[in-house]
Amino acid sequence: MNIAIIGTGYVGLVTGACFADFGVNVICVDKDGSKIERLKRAEIPIYEPGLKELVEKNLREGRLSFTTEIEDAIRRSLVIMIAVGTPPRGDGSTDLSYVEEVARTIAKNLNGYKVIVTKSTVPVGTGSLIERIIKEECPENHRFDVASNPEFLREGSAVEDFMRPDRVVIGAKTEEAKAILKDLYSPLYLIETPFVITDIETAELIKYASNAFLAVKISFINEIANLCERVGADVHVVAKAMGLDKRIGPKFLHPGPGFGGSCLPKDTMGLMDMAKKQGYNFRLMSAVIEINQEQRLRMRDKIKHMLGGTLKGKTIAVLGLTFKPNTDDIRESPAIDIIKLLLEEGAGIKCYDPAGMPNARAVLGNSVTYCQDAYHTAEGADCLVIATEWNQFRNLNMERIKQLLKEPVLVDLRNVYNPQRMQKMGFRYSSVGRC
Repeated sequence: MNIAIIGTGYVGLVTGACFADFGVNVICVDKDGSKIERLKRAEIPIYEPGLKELVEKNLREGRLSFTTEIEDAIRRSLVIMIAVGTPPRGDGSTDLSYVEEVARTIAKNLNGYKVIVTKSTVPVGTGSLIERIIKEECPENHRFDVASNPEFLREGSAVEDFMRPDRVVIGAKTEEAKAILKDLYSPLYLIETPFVITDIETAELIKYASNAFLAVKISFINEIANLCERVGADVHVVAKAMGLDKRIGPKFLHPGPGFGGSCLPKDTMGLMDMAKKQGYNFRLMSAVIEINQEQRLRMRDKIKHMLGGTLKGKTIAVLGLTFKPNTDDIRESPAIDIIKLLLEEGAGIKCYDPAGMPNARAVLGNSVTYCQDAYHTAEGADCLVIATEWNQFRNLNMERIKQLLKEPVLVDLRNVYNPQRMQKMGFRYSSVGRC
């Protein structure tokens, strides 16, 4: 089977490489010629463990190719997957201009039956929009089907998530389209992956509902953590006990500075916008978004308190810039937001991240000092803040850190270290939801 994937961003590139590894012939398309040339040399523009090796292997074996020739890719493929960006607008709505542009290009180049699949996260009704555009703009009466196949890839473990997913969701109208997409995913039947076969609108909503619920869990445990600090309870024990209840589960019950990244912030806002357009006030989602924004301010105030109530003139060492470990993605990163808040109050910032420094530099510019490792970052600082829980920050030589800091102040926003041990070592230590 030949498939074309339009868009070589995070979703498109991972999807293309993984389908090629399933034995499918994959053409990945992008407008950016320089990016395509780099991909042809297996130079990966994102940090994602295992992806470079997968691209190299499938390029070498001839199942994966990269091109800027979208028209040719459309004509050669049975399945066309749309994986272009759907950025949020200022009002929280989703910008579908790239999706619409691709739909018009597909319409002009149909040369037989095709299954046109949205992989991008799109509002309910986008499948119908794509179908209408193609019907209106296709010069000939070729048959086609539109389908929805949302992705559930976590940055940092996307290859594993594709190869061993919790579920595959397929939304389509016709049995023919459903059969083709099921065949595309046939290797997953061998590992008994659950398949959810439904209509397009339901498939589109499943992605938003899933991400929104994860956001609910994160904001909920952060609210519990804030309460724990007031009543003297330990949020980790609370979360562990909650997670042992099979109705709740342990995942995403980790307190910290709030959620970020390219998905949860955008999808919570997108779900709010969809509800608003249907005349429904999604109050729970509104509260989740507000809590997440306030959590950044709470973390700033926690750092401020540990420094005696003022940030002006203080040097703060920040470890971690990405929104989570094992990625270079700083979009909506709590660490970046907190740094901006600290800068606003007159603090000086030294920072280090194993993968996110180039992207952070593009946002923060020269307003901060970029360091070569954790110890260089701590040197001469009034306070050390752990903002992202990279594995290499979990076992630092804390005696050395203590000697390097101007004052032994540690604000652990990811609860990496044991409070009692840190205090015994002589640190003034603060974490999230623990006394």
